[in-house]
Amino acid sequence: MKLPKIILFYIGIGCTLLLSGCNFIGDDNDVAVYSKENGLPVNCRAFIQYAIDEHRAGKYSANDTFSAIERNCGKNGWSWKNKR
Repeated sequence: MKLPKIILFYIGIGCTLLLSGCNFIGDDNDVAVYSKENGLPVNCRAFIQYAIDEHRAGKYSANDTFSAIERNCGKNGWSWKNKR
């Protein structure tokens, strides 16, 4: 059975997109997002940077910083898009 060239073309395009890992939905953490109301970090990218900055400023210990990162950006964290 011989497939028409146009079908082979679309199969090739589909395979290329699948293998290249294109994400058409977008990454929620591609840029840091902060709340317009109070300036606090909203997504994990912003929260991680905030936590690092606060730790370097001496406001929190490493243990407190890692606990906060886990609480907000761990696998069940509050800063993931589906939890906001």
